[in-house]
Amino acid sequence: MAFLSDQLSAFVISEQLARSLWSETQANVVLVRFEPQGANSARANETQPNPYLNGEFHMPTCIHQTEAGFHLLTLGIRCDPPSPDGLASLMSQLSHRFRHVLLEVPASERSAPWLVECLARSDLAYLFLSASPEDVAHADVVRRGVRARGRNCRAHVKLIACLTEGKPMEGCDLLMQRVTSPVHMFVRACPTREAVPHISPPKLFSADVRRLARDVGGRLVGLALSSGAAKGFAHIGVIQVLEENGIEVDVVAGSSMGAYVGSLWAQGNNGAELERLARELESRWALWTLIDPVFPPRQGFLRGFAVKRRLMRTLGHARFADLARPLRIVASNLATLERVVFSGGEVAAAVHASSAVPGICVPVTIDGETYIDGGIVDPLPVDVLREMGVSRVIAVDVIPTPERIRSGLQAARELAETKPTPIRKVFRKVLPVNQQLNYFARGNLFEILTRSISGAQIRVAEASGRLADVVLHPDICDDSWLDYRNPGKFIKLGREEAERHLAAIKALVAGNEINHERAPAPEVLTAIA
Repeated sequence: MAFLSDQLSAFVISEQLARSLWSETQANVVLVRFEPQGANSARANETQPNPYLNGEFHMPTCIHQTEAGFHLLTLGIRCDPPSPDGLASLMSQLSHRFRHVLLEVPASERSAPWLVECLARSDLAYLFLSASPEDVAHADVVRRGVRARGRNCRAHVKLIACLTEGKPMEGCDLLMQRVTSPVHMFVRACPTREAVPHISPPKLFSADVRRLARDVGGRLVGLALSSGAAKGFAHIGVIQVLEENGIEVDVVAGSSMGAYVGSLWAQGNNGAELERLARELESRWALWTLIDPVFPPRQGFLRGFAVKRRLMRTLGHARFADLARPLRIVASNLATLERVVFSGGEVAAAVHASSAVPGICVPVTIDGETYIDGGIVDPLPVDVLREMGVSRVIAVDVIPTPERIRSGLQAARELAETKPTPIRKVFRKVLPVNQQLNYFARGNLFEILTRSISGAQIRVAEASGRLADVVLHPDICDDSWLDYRNPGKFIKLGREEAERHLAAIKALVAGNEINHERAPAPEVLTAIA
């Protein structure tokens, strides 16, 4: 843990992380604190002399265990910095005795060459920085130094943006993306160096550090929400079941409709509120308020701004740093056809880009780049969560398979044969005005486009689902994309599927084992803040 800002209280943050890690894992945790020789070390165990790191590390006979459950070891640093052999000896000996070894390096050492050595020898390296261009520049220097270590470097460097009270990101998340790397997580209400160590920290800070501890302990739970237009209302039913059973989700990733629902939930709206917002579309003319046609339709028939405005009624201008839980939104770069992962900036703009169905909606331009629906390249973003280091992934795939669609069509035909044909249907069959003039009608342009996209997504989503631990397939047979007037039907199907797999979900979340099978990628493949 390298603290790149001298304005942050490394003492409070690292101890809160060690306390949370011990609470989450109940495993042996030791916090190693480096202090220059002669510094005030009253916070360490005064009954033991400070062991100094010169060459071979000498394990003390007793390492102080705090009342919070974790152990604390303070190492004095002499004029000569710790040698590579000394760091290797330190980590080797402590890792044989403790399940988790946390190394705290204060901001005063951020330019020291041995800092890079320390990070490069770690399994996970966290750079804590404040919302300032100077810290971003320091983070870039450190990351470059770690990458220069080459094959022998095993560290996966993650940026932790620390927001103090009243200090917004002010675009630093975008700067981090351009200069060095996307923000891995935000820690809000961070204490400054003037903070009193033993005062209870704010709840917001404690919750974010606890999530970070789950990241260290390999216990993060992620929820991947697929694309699927109106069928995505089933995500709400799944979320409701998770909430009702106290199943905590740490990170959400979504494409298209999954991004829309996921963004509202990540902001802090519960399942009941999500259902209330969805059922607003049940009124007769509500769907038409989302239609904003383009004349002439050169790039698409709809602008998509009406959907964005509806989302902003709840989200406003919220940025990713303002959300209650981390969120990843997937879109497709129209020029390069790359998958793009939004993790910073304004949330509504990212959702707008992720929902721009090609051929129907006008592509969305953000910072000079043009984007279309995220479901084109990644309809079920499980691997986005894996790349973050999420070890336990629940995926919700609402895209119906061909077998389910065929069975649904067969059931509809059999039902139609048993019912008398209303006069209205006879009239429509004789004079098919709706079929000729309504581009949204079954068999017309919009449906052909959306069904073609859905067909291309089926196998991609199936392959992504194999990377998840639990996959939920709500029993959806109707592939109509425009059924937004019946959200209750899809919410019910989502609830039923989540309840069928509730035992498996609970077993996954409660498991104490750490998933080492899928290590995080050394770098995010393509990301944008």
